[in-house]
Amino acid sequence: MHDKATAVPRSLFLFALFYGGMVTLGGVLGAKQVALGPLAVEAGIFPFLTLVGISSGIAELHDKAVADRLVRYGFLPLAFAILLTLFVIQLPTDPGMYEPAKEAFPIILGQSWRMMLAGIMAYGVSVTLNVWIFNRLRGAAGRFLAVRGFIAAALSQIVDTLIFITVSFVGVRPIATLMLGQMLAKVVLSAVLVPLIIALVLKLGRKLDSAD
Repeated sequence: MHDKATAVPRSLFLFALFYGGMVTLGGVLGAKQVALGPLAVEAGIFPFLTLVGISSGIAELHDKAVADRLVRYGFLPLAFAILLTLFVIQLPTDPGMYEPAKEAFPIILGQSWRMMLAGIMAYGVSVTLNVWIFNRLRGAAGRFLAVRGFIAAALSQIVDTLIFITVSFVGVRPIATLMLGQMLAKVVLSAVLVPLIIALVLKLGRKLDSAD
């Protein structure tokens, strides 16, 4: 018989599935640089900010400990996606494969080991930091979810950029200008997107859980 005492809340189940997908998608979309007016940023920021918003929403709905576990579990699909991608790249290519795709596939998905390591480190530190800051601000600005979400996201994205750019490119290319540009773009996007994502997570999550 179904035991409601041990059942996973509907919102947590749904957002955990979505979270795992966004973790793996971030590495793929990160291969493209997008221009947003004068700002330039890797497209992986969009699924990554979705992770930030979901983790903050889960912390609000189900407490910080649950959100922290969600972040840790996110390492599983991330690591498996990297290993599976490396495995597929090593497999023989079908001679009849569409030529542009044949050349582009290993370039787009075959990131250097430094970038892969940087992505894993940046993910773990920055999203964990986001949850911590978001929760710590509960007393100071508890009623202002948008403010809490933006501050936590902006600070965590600055740390994310410091880690990712340094590990990926130090000693290979100048990083100061690249780092500053990425930070600015991520802070602006955090202000625009993260409060909206958190509001959506809370609205949908409460609706789902009220049906349990």
